[in-house]
Amino acid sequence: MTVSSKVNLRSIPSQSVVWHKILTITLAFWLSASLFLDLVVMPSLYASGMMSQPGFVPAGYGLFWTFNRIELVCAAVIVTGLLVQQQVSNAKRGGLVLGLLMFSSALICTYLITPEMGSLGIQLDLFESTIAIPNGMNQLHIGYWLLETIKFVSGGALLGWYLDRSSEVS
Repeated sequence: MTVSSKVNLRSIPSQSVVWHKILTITLAFWLSASLFLDLVVMPSLYASGMMSQPGFVPAGYGLFWTFNRIELVCAAVIVTGLLVQQQVSNAKRGGLVLGLLMFSSALICTYLITPEMGSLGIQLDLFESTIAIPNGMNQLHIGYWLLETIKFVSGGALLGWYLDRSSEVS
């Protein structure tokens, strides 16, 4: 294979359409799954009293461990799609910045906030009858909600932009 026989991505207009659909579906899935977790699952666990049970920390950590990995996959697909879109159709750099913000928030939640929350919530004294919320937990919750806000604003802007462009691409 010679250098001159390489495929030029700019000559394939269908690449843009395929990545546009992948980005739209991935963004919609990620944002809706996050809303479901934040607005349905966690409040239900709180209302049922499960958060005051000693076994909640391992269960919550397992739930967030799995969800954070799904978020990382979604973030990687989005950043990849935005890079391809930028190469194929000269898309705006603002979209890539928003995608990188979403990717960063997923990384911080996965590797900093979730493990720290899990370690703060572990009950090491088996004979203690009352379960108190550790001092640093509120700061971690504030950090979590700040990152969620960044994710929803960035993802909502990207999704809105891609839904507006869907009539142009189709």
